Amino acid sequence: MRVNKKTVGSSFDDFLKEEGDYQKAQALAVKRVLAWQIEKAMKAKHLAKAEMAKRMATSRSQLERLLDPANDSLTLSTLARAGQVLGRQIHLELI
Repeated sequence: MRVNKKTVGSSFDDFLKEEGDYQKAQALAVKRVLAWQIEKAMKAKHLAKAEMAKRMATSRSQLERLLDPANDSLTLSTLARAGQVLGRQIHLELI
């Protein structure tokens, strides 16, 4: 038996745009993915947080902010240093 699914209303993205929260939600989603990718790469290289911070020439608290998925403040230089330590490239683009 086939069920006809008709969309009622707008998409969630449209809702966020109407409420003015779309850009904030996008930024938070990107930060969560970056934090997850960095932690995953650290585990793959068997890097503890203290060693990662040392290799990045930063503080452990700065690294904690980088790894915190809820903290969307992030500098490109911090991200670049993390990528360099992990042997990864950073790719950013505006779409």
